[in-house]
Amino acid sequence: MVDCKPLSTLVAVTQPVTPTATPYENPMQYRRIVGALQYLTITRPDLSYAVNRLCQFMHSPTTDHWGLVKRVLRYIKGTLDYGLSLRASSTTAIHAFSDSDWAGCLVDRKSTSGYAVFLCSNLVSWLSRKQRTVARSSTEAEYKALADVSAEVTLNVSLMRE
Repeated sequence: MVDCKPLSTLVAVTQPVTPTATPYENPMQYRRIVGALQYLTITRPDLSYAVNRLCQFMHSPTTDHWGLVKRVLRYIKGTLDYGLSLRASSTTAIHAFSDSDWAGCLVDRKSTSGYAVFLCSNLVSWLSRKQRTVARSSTEAEYKALADVSAEVTLNVSLMRE
């Protein structure tokens, strides 16, 4: 992948992925690379969702999943200068943002929610995951995401006071 063509977008947004049943011939390689990508998400939150999706198929990856891994690697090559940067600030203002995708998973109809918590302009906490239960409406999915980010902000504030 050293000489691969870099990409500027992480995932194809024009069509949903419907994996084939053709198993990938080297699942250990898949697990090693996806496991390494998990560590990269610490400083590259833009990879979190895609890597989380790839982790869901560690037990039995297909050739289509391997193609998605290669797409992530091509995106990383095209965005080597991306990452978190921390800047000094004189204030301790906390800003939090949350969002959800109601019934976004076509398999189990669970919503995906996420949040980002900033201390001044520095990203200090983020999350992207499927919700534990199926939401009955987009409003319920949004409330669940809001509850998650509220709990995270409360935790961060209590840690700052210690």
